[in-house]
Amino acid sequence: MKFLKTKLCITVLGLASTFAQAEIAVVVHPSNASAIDSSSISRIFLGKKKSFDGGGQAVPITQDPSSAATDEFNSKVLNKSGSQIKSYWSKLVFTGKGTPPKVVANDAEVISLISADPTLIGYVDASAVTGAVKVIAKF
Repeated sequence: MKFLKTKLCITVLGLASTFAQAEIAVVVHPSNASAIDSSSISRIFLGKKKSFDGGGQAVPITQDPSSAATDEFNSKVLNKSGSQIKSYWSKLVFTGKGTPPKVVANDAEVISLISADPTLIGYVDASAVTGAVKVIAKF
């Protein structure tokens, strides 16, 4: 009986964690007409690509490493854990080959900055999207 209760508890927790995952929206300024695929998004956020597919400068901004949105973005888009991202950027900074994206506090700050600057690209929880930004991808 104890085994069945434990198994049921593990199953319920597994389902809850599946549903707890938030949908992430990658957002840009509404004037940005560039079409962009997930590979290009990943390359921009890893510092391997500096422009949108349409040619305009692309400047990524990320959220606090402890935020749920960052965990989801790192996992779903970059296919890396938070510690892998930290290690990746530490190596590039140490060798002088890159500068990590600017870090902001939350979804609201991402939306505020992007709505004022057409060069920026960022991510937010999909439920936080407003008309001030344009969604170019959801994960």
